[in-house]
Amino acid sequence: MIKIFYDGINSREQIFCSKEPSIDLTSIVKDIIENVINNGDNALKEYALKFDKVSLSSLLVSKQEIDDAFNKVDKEFLDILERAKQNIWEFHLKQKRDGFEIKKQNGVVLGQKIIPIEKVGLYVPGGTASYPSTVLMDAIPAKIAGSKQIVMVTPPDKNGNVNPVILAAAKIAGVDKIFKVGGAQAIAALAYGTESVPKVDKIVGPGNAFVAEAKRQVFGKVSIDMIAGPSEIMVIADDTNNPVDIAADLLSQAEHDKLASAVLITDSSEFANKVSEQLEIQIPQLKRSEIARTSIDDNGKIIVVKDMDTAIDMANAIAPEHLELCLDNAFEVLDKIKNAGSVFVGKYCPEALGDYMAGLNHTLPTSGTARFSSPLSVDDFIKKTQYVYYTEQALKDVCQDVEYFANQEGLTAHAKSAVIRFKK
Repeated sequence: MIKIFYDGINSREQIFCSKEPSIDLTSIVKDIIENVINNGDNALKEYALKFDKVSLSSLLVSKQEIDDAFNKVDKEFLDILERAKQNIWEFHLKQKRDGFEIKKQNGVVLGQKIIPIEKVGLYVPGGTASYPSTVLMDAIPAKIAGSKQIVMVTPPDKNGNVNPVILAAAKIAGVDKIFKVGGAQAIAALAYGTESVPKVDKIVGPGNAFVAEAKRQVFGKVSIDMIAGPSEIMVIADDTNNPVDIAADLLSQAEHDKLASAVLITDSSEFANKVSEQLEIQIPQLKRSEIARTSIDDNGKIIVVKDMDTAIDMANAIAPEHLELCLDNAFEVLDKIKNAGSVFVGKYCPEALGDYMAGLNHTLPTSGTARFSSPLSVDDFIKKTQYVYYTEQALKDVCQDVEYFANQEGLTAHAKSAVIRFKK
């Protein structure tokens, strides 16, 4: 049963589940990465046999496999995927930006170029659930940014196949290559390359603790989007809501993972008890009831506060991944929210809208990192290069300033490079 608190909850550590990788996990992942570096495809096939219980002759998903999978998916879901793609594309297209150039009267030119990251790797989880939504969320911003190659990795089932809806989503999103590889070994393959899997420049996408740790370890060799922790939701709701709805919203994240955290903040003790009762009614009805049960019992919380200002302050201090504002004055409260991955405004905006159809990205900062980081966006798939041009006279006008500045830092070669052109 979910725990109800009436005071004493004032830090993120008390509210959300957050566990650092164990030494064993760190060393296991390190060994996996080294094996992939040294043995390439053979290592990937060994891990497929060990972890996925399948012997693979080829890691690449063929065009025929993609087309066959696409044809197996019912048309209604294909239409939904297309509508979701359109919404995601429309939202993320607004994020695209151009470079700039400044031309000064003395002939100086300063500028910044926006350049797409050329090769991007997408990790799409398998296991207890399939996530075609993740394919769309990760691939579409990369396409809009202009990335030339999008490579997807995802674990196969015991028959050596990838879930058809995953392949259908990849085809719709425009993924270039797909490989039957999962886990830490997939991250290693993308970071270092193998005989089959091309090396990429950036890796994005969520995964389990092994995937997260692998991304941590390859960071620097490649760029990554973030180190994703367990999923989390915070709901701010008063007693004008239906407790049935709020319980359902909490469970929408609790069913993700046993480590997921679902938290309600309310100013009504009576409402808190009603939501708790609804959770007990709804959990047994879920397909993933065992996962939701553990999540709610171990990590779920209802916090009763004296007023909504306290709730807002708590949300800003905690910086949740998902934040629902189930209030009549939700837009007024939105202006006060400073730290959250994604905010769902009003009583008719469940978090699931953001996961699938609304258009905003569902790859979000977790573990309090919304204090300083952002949802996945087109910006994650671009880099910026700056440039500068000076005429002879423009350099002459400032060379003594450069010389003086450099000498203050003790860098005499810097100083000399600025003035030497005028001492011939």
